[in-house]
Amino acid sequence: MRLNEQNVSPRVAYFCMEYGLDHTLPIYAGGLGVLAGDYLKAAKDLGAPVVGIGILWNQDYTEQFINDHGYPYDIYPHYDFSPLKDTGITVSLRIRGAEVTCKVHMVDKFGNAPVYLLDTNFPGSENGWMTKRLYGGVAQDRVAAEMILGIGGVKALRAMGIDVDIYHFNEGHAVFAGIELIREKMTKQQMSFHEAWKATQREIVFTTHTPVEAGNEVWNHDLLQLMEAYNGLNYEQMRELGDDPFNVTIAALRMANIANAVSKLHGQTARDMWGKVYETAPIISVTNGVHVNTWQDERIRKAFEQGDDLWEPHLGCKKELINFIAEHTGANLKPDALTIGFARRAAPYKRSELIFRNIEVIDPLLTEGRIQLIFSGKAHPDDTLGKDIIHQLVKMDRKYRDSVVFVENYNMEIARLMVRGCDIWLNNPKRPMEASGTSGMKAAVNGVLNLSVVDGWVAEGPQHGVSGWLLCTVCGKTSASVSQDERDQQALYNVLLTEVIPTYYTDHSRWHNMMRASIDMANYQFSSHRMLREYYDVMYHRTVLCRDKNICPQPFEIPAQYLEQQQYH
Repeated sequence: MRLNEQNVSPRVAYFCMEYGLDHTLPIYAGGLGVLAGDYLKAAKDLGAPVVGIGILWNQDYTEQFINDHGYPYDIYPHYDFSPLKDTGITVSLRIRGAEVTCKVHMVDKFGNAPVYLLDTNFPGSENGWMTKRLYGGVAQDRVAAEMILGIGGVKALRAMGIDVDIYHFNEGHAVFAGIELIREKMTKQQMSFHEAWKATQREIVFTTHTPVEAGNEVWNHDLLQLMEAYNGLNYEQMRELGDDPFNVTIAALRMANIANAVSKLHGQTARDMWGKVYETAPIISVTNGVHVNTWQDERIRKAFEQGDDLWEPHLGCKKELINFIAEHTGANLKPDALTIGFARRAAPYKRSELIFRNIEVIDPLLTEGRIQLIFSGKAHPDDTLGKDIIHQLVKMDRKYRDSVVFVENYNMEIARLMVRGCDIWLNNPKRPMEASGTSGMKAAVNGVLNLSVVDGWVAEGPQHGVSGWLLCTVCGKTSASVSQDERDQQALYNVLLTEVIPTYYTDHSRWHNMMRASIDMANYQFSSHRMLREYYDVMYHRTVLCRDKNICPQPFEIPAQYLEQQQYH
């Protein structure tokens, strides 16, 4: 059922720094952006009155390749965005002593609800640096971009005459939109600061995506004043919103009516992180989902729906991945070998090299061709530790040439090939650092079986030995004195050697049944359609009620399943 067939749904403006709609529109860095793109595609499918607000990044996040020494390097080509629709609308805002003009472009060509992208990089502009690179540059660049997203985004909505009931901040990057909403009420409606703040709370919902410190930005007030980010407010008011230094996550939590984490386990982590901060919105859990029509192979979908054998279409996807790798790397992978995929941002807590930490265990499996490993991912251009992680994976690639492959310049095209063509999707973050982990959902809807630490979405999805394998099932077999890394490593080897490999090579019937169970588990439960419906049911409608009735429901009035932490062994 389309959302608008139920009743007149709240009109939502969704603010996000990046959007992964298609690999041909490179304005995304990774999971956050792809999630935002899938959200807008679900809104289009369900007829939801949603628009996206973002930035047109002139030089992408980074294109990242591997040099002769096996180390990542970055290039920043200039893209031709002329096919995008120019709305003819411009807005201006004050940034660091200048009046900055932003053009507004619209994108609706990828089966998505419209997204409006602000751009300062056009002929005659002296401020192109502000929308040059996603997450690039120094602190001033980042604050300028966040002001354009937030303040400029609200101004763009006004200029285009788009009426909004709900402002959804997808991460704290959008927090200056809240500052602009408060300023509007203070200047146009003659409200006091606290009156404007409370009125703004009745319009904002907020999604927090990560417990990682770097993902919860903190800005010095001197910098904010230099950039004119106060936007008409004063120091005392800004400090009351976001503390000193100014924490964008805290400010978003204080300006929102309700907030959500992106899985049930992450909900508990987020409440533990922010529970002692005063006057914040209640944090519930709305688990992420993926746009199934984008990520699920059509052959797999048809075979699943018709009850046909899944192996033949899966093997077709696998051969396409192997052929792509041969063409781009020269590696010769085997279609009949157990193929394990791992593709994520290069970050220490994701532990991409965990499987190599006991080379005595893994070496025979690779040299005998029992398993083959495919890795891909990018590091932030300034993250030397992340680049060192990739360097270690490339060393393994060069040591085990036809059994280990690192695919450079990870993007949505490579992701689509991998989540369809691997046999196993490996996920071994250090719990509880993985808030959600949507790549595993994309694999699951293709019958690619997850082999994972129980963190993020996995705690709600795969059943061990039924629709995937969970590493925590053998954690109790190790001593309590063993570190988390050692315990998870032992669990990985144990499950791989005693369950995954034997099932793949000797019990084809069970493997095929597990593929079907994986798709059955993920098709709706971890879809962006389900996610969007939950946003409407427990966040958007609730916030409109709060505004219309001039009340703010308490957390206990939220259905228990969105607050509880599920228990797992």
